[in-house]
Amino acid sequence: MMRVFIFIAIFSVQFIQNVSAQGCVAIRGLGAFSCATHHEEVQDPKGWTLTMSNRYFKSYKHFVGKIEQKERVENGSEVINHSFSTDLFLQRHFNQRWSMGINLPIISNARSSLYEHAGNAAGPASRKSTHSFGIGDARFAVYYWLMKPKEKQKWNLQMGMGIKLPTGDYNYQDYFFRNDTTKVLGPVDQSIQLGDGGTGITLELNSYYTLSKELSLYGNFFYLSNPREQNGTSTARGGVSTAASISYGSNVMSVPDQYMYRAGLNYMKKSFGASIGYRREGIPAKDFIGGSNGFRRPGYVVSVEPGLSYEKKKMVYFLNLPVALQRDRTQSVPDMIRT
Repeated sequence: MMRVFIFIAIFSVQFIQNVSAQGCVAIRGLGAFSCATHHEEVQDPKGWTLTMSNRYFKSYKHFVGKIEQKERVENGSEVINHSFSTDLFLQRHFNQRWSMGINLPIISNARSSLYEHAGNAAGPASRKSTHSFGIGDARFAVYYWLMKPKEKQKWNLQMGMGIKLPTGDYNYQDYFFRNDTTKVLGPVDQSIQLGDGGTGITLELNSYYTLSKELSLYGNFFYLSNPREQNGTSTARGGVSTAASISYGSNVMSVPDQYMYRAGLNYMKKSFGASIGYRREGIPAKDFIGGSNGFRRPGYVVSVEPGLSYEKKKMVYFLNLPVALQRDRTQSVPDMIRT
């Protein structure tokens, strides 16, 4: 039996800036997750589930640590990122406890700035854009419920482990304009690269606890470990790396880890559902496995995440709207070496 989920996640997340390399996004799309509830497992112990999730966010605010650089927006030198991704997640349920899934993202990014082109001093007319489009890094994972789901069961825990493959282009290139007549071809900024160039290990935990017929608690945890330290992609945007960036290790892009965890309260009444929860996601300064040098923009965002859902026959629709409460741009390894 095929069960279809359509998940629309709308983000308006304004982020974090590197002190030296400007404009940043501390999070990347994590793709769709298993996150199946016990009700779904009981109703459909075998068969296929297709989840299509769309995620959009715009970033334009700049931070050093938790301090916002409001002058960047006021003087028009802010970097603006638009990111849209569609994740196709196909999951095969073997029984009520075991399943496996594969996720393939399709990504479209745009980034406009002054400093990457003619420079901030050139004024508003020098603002240009770079773009990237294509498939991202695919993920394959196996999932297991700790206990066999049953009707009236109060809680359960689903564990997932998998592998992330470097299927996305991590050396995507576009033109950078030096002036009205000169442009150079070079790798786009790390924040809009389609992939990170690493083969990673993923860990997922999904859980629920039933409070009543309508109310339940939920929790999700995701961690991507990327053992590869650097992917060799230049950060010079078609130019020549400086001696300082080479000495600090920021002349090439890092392959960072990534994490997300969320928890909250879910209310379900017949076909309609509503949820409210806590969400935190980001990139750590140092990886769990392997080296951590190379250019990256570590940091995190804490959000409150309201959501709505509606189920009709074999279709389930979701809409989540995380609202950022706190943003923190932390130091990377090259930052630590430099200071």
